[in-house]
Amino acid sequence: MPNKNSAKKALRQDQKRAARNLIVKNAYKDAVKTAKKAIEAGSVTVEHLKTAQQKLAKAAKKGVIKKNTASRKMSRLAKFAKKTATK
Repeated sequence: MPNKNSAKKALRQDQKRAARNLIVKNAYKDAVKTAKKAIEAGSVTVEHLKTAQQKLAKAAKKGVIKKNTASRKMSRLAKFAKKTATK
């Protein structure tokens, strides 16, 4: 446990930020999972992909994940959707 007031405050801030980041992280992970399941089931819609891409972009904007990571995940998801759609 921190002894100084500034260290205590920093700990509180870190916990708040971690909780906020976890909400955003879970949101984009759920959206990606939902999109992947829809793609695998063959019922892929533009809405699933669009939602997943929006959640990834928002996570990148908020600094939860890096911009290139979000771009890579979006690209791979779109590539997977296109690949399964052509089968």
